[in-house]
Amino acid sequence: MKTIEEIREIISTLTLEEKASLCSGETFWLTKKIPGKDIPVIMVSDGPVGLRKQANVEDHLGMNESIQAVCFPAGVGMAATFNKELYGKMGETLGEECRAENVAVILGPAVNIKRSPLCGRNFEYLSEDPFLASEMSTSYVKGVQSKHVGTSIKHFAVNNMETRRFSASSNLSERALREIYLAAFEGPVRNAEPWTVMCSYNRINGELASQNKMLLTDILRDDWGFKGNVISDWGAVSNRAKALEAGLNLEMPTSYGENDAMLVEAIKRGELDESLLDKNCESLLKLIYDAYDNIGNSSEFKFDRDEHHEIAKNIATETFVLLKNEGNVLPLNKNAKIAVVGAYAKTPRFQGGGSAHINCHKITSFLNACSENGLADIKFAEGFSPVADDFDENLCNEAVAIAQEADVTLIFAGLPDIFESEAYDRKHMNMPACQLKVIDEVSKVAKKTVIVLHNGSPIEMPFVNNVDAILECYLGGQAVGGAQFDVIFGDKSPSGRLAETFPIKLEDNPSYLNFPGYKNNVNYAEDIFVGYRYYDKKKMNVLFPFGFGLSYTEFKYSNLKLSKEEINEDEGLTVSVDITNVGSVASKEVVQLYVKNCDTKVLRPVREFKGFEKIELAPGEAKTVTFILNKRSFAYFDERIHDWAVPSGTYQIEIGKNSRCIELSAPVEVTGKQILPDEYNYDSITEDMLEDPRIAEYVKGYLAGFGNDREKTDVEKESMNEEMEYASMMYSPLRSGLYFSGGKIKYDDIDEFLEEINKIIKK
Repeated sequence: MKTIEEIREIISTLTLEEKASLCSGETFWLTKKIPGKDIPVIMVSDGPVGLRKQANVEDHLGMNESIQAVCFPAGVGMAATFNKELYGKMGETLGEECRAENVAVILGPAVNIKRSPLCGRNFEYLSEDPFLASEMSTSYVKGVQSKHVGTSIKHFAVNNMETRRFSASSNLSERALREIYLAAFEGPVRNAEPWTVMCSYNRINGELASQNKMLLTDILRDDWGFKGNVISDWGAVSNRAKALEAGLNLEMPTSYGENDAMLVEAIKRGELDESLLDKNCESLLKLIYDAYDNIGNSSEFKFDRDEHHEIAKNIATETFVLLKNEGNVLPLNKNAKIAVVGAYAKTPRFQGGGSAHINCHKITSFLNACSENGLADIKFAEGFSPVADDFDENLCNEAVAIAQEADVTLIFAGLPDIFESEAYDRKHMNMPACQLKVIDEVSKVAKKTVIVLHNGSPIEMPFVNNVDAILECYLGGQAVGGAQFDVIFGDKSPSGRLAETFPIKLEDNPSYLNFPGYKNNVNYAEDIFVGYRYYDKKKMNVLFPFGFGLSYTEFKYSNLKLSKEEINEDEGLTVSVDITNVGSVASKEVVQLYVKNCDTKVLRPVREFKGFEKIELAPGEAKTVTFILNKRSFAYFDERIHDWAVPSGTYQIEIGKNSRCIELSAPVEVTGKQILPDEYNYDSITEDMLEDPRIAEYVKGYLAGFGNDREKTDVEKESMNEEMEYASMMYSPLRSGLYFSGGKIKYDDIDEFLEEINKIIKK
């Protein structure tokens, strides 16, 4: 492993052109080799649900074949597990595969917020909630990097759609940027120290992410303390010199020397300081040497794809979310007469398209799993095409025929690849019409109907009231069929919870009027009100709320305790609650903590998700779950001070099963540090001054001078009631005294008053 001094010595031997060349890739996946220099080459590879190492012809969209690997559940499903330990285990497994294949950095996790259900890459992303995305991705990064393989958390930042992704500007407030879109990155950067961060394609308030100094240096490095390297998304760099100045270390993939030459020319013209290039090379070479040393003995590492297939299956069982189970139709009795309808039972859709696409060494469908477990006599009808939206009456009739004879019918449905993928966004939330027609016809004749869904994003469900059960399987990875068998027949109880809200219809979504924007601009007009924050604030009905999911058992919540009744913002608060499995089936429960915001003048969500733990309980077993809350649990981002602030007041600590089902709550009084002006002026508002404890009494005395002894006319008495008069005074600036004091207040009086109160403040 090279020391910094040794690395600096190597840099001193390089020409300007050689140093510039280090700042971009050699190929799609390899760093640059410099002839005659002892600088190793390392490989990066797509992820984060499996290793997509392309052995021959390289590309970024997954169009050319990669080595055979194991496909784990997509990010949408991993978030639904609400299981940090499990996501960490998946990271460890992928780290082992990377070591065996000489991959130094795996590109992921993808933590962009699900602003709209239409985003084409939502299947890769984790959640609409930044706290959940942050906590889960922190575990994944730690898991991968425990195997001495780097991660590249992506796409930094505010990359929430595919439309015009290279040019569109995400225009949003500083508060929304910090509270929602950057918070998902902040936790893993601070607490897991990813080796690299990948910048996104898009612009943020007009500035490309690849050359956004506020993003890549001021926030990422100076504020959060990031010590690693920033790499570009593939082809994201526009101006290489500006990108270097902003803090981008490595451009990927190769520009075939074009952008290297741009760096050289910028330095020769005096537009760019060569010392900045030296510093960049130092950071890159540290990554390269450290990574090379870690993977140097990779020939000793092997991984068993079949063993990892079983790991993928066990993980997948926790990604499934039971959305409906009327009459406890699930789990099924293996001796029941079962009809299976739908192409996805035979050819499952288990992964997304594009750069996340894995060349799987083995795929297990539900029908495969049934056969392997001795249930080969199940009746099957394809029902519809797995890739198109063409209704076939013969296929539908076959499905209806077997459903009429069965005790229960399973319909395996969802979204085909063409409906959601990288590079383009969805146009609607509908399932294929051919599938909806089959569901409608089958559910009319079936004794019991169970829908088993394969999709990467929320969908509208016109059939929700006409079927008995719905099992959301998302994109469950290559072993999805085995996992489905275990859950459907009760070997495992479903324990997934929705990491995103399912609205009733697309038009309900808060971003509906501003997605995908117009031309190169998209305005985030919903601001901080993304997902459940919006639906709860609007008291709007949803199809399924954030955090929702059913089980094969029941859990009782009791004995909520807070360590203190009153805290100041710098103190921690310990929260504990007892959970008991009062049913007859062993299962896992996701215990969710929300902080209900106090009634302040700051516009805030009704409640915010601030803690979760997943526990396993046998029938009759009880466990105590403990949470630790801190300042950020109560804070919002205040644009006046460009920092986090806690309004004083009473907050409710809520423990629930989802954002709409709160089981227990308890109050805590929180004292925050009040944000007060440094000084007042002519435009200062009366109400604001009265709320400032430093000057409130003085202001009250001053207000006596606003009185007007003139008798009001009858018209004035009729047109102005006491409330109106009071409000007018509260919301008036100091200068209004010139007009409404009946001539009693002059500029000299206001100046004298301002001098006095600002003197009090400075004391």
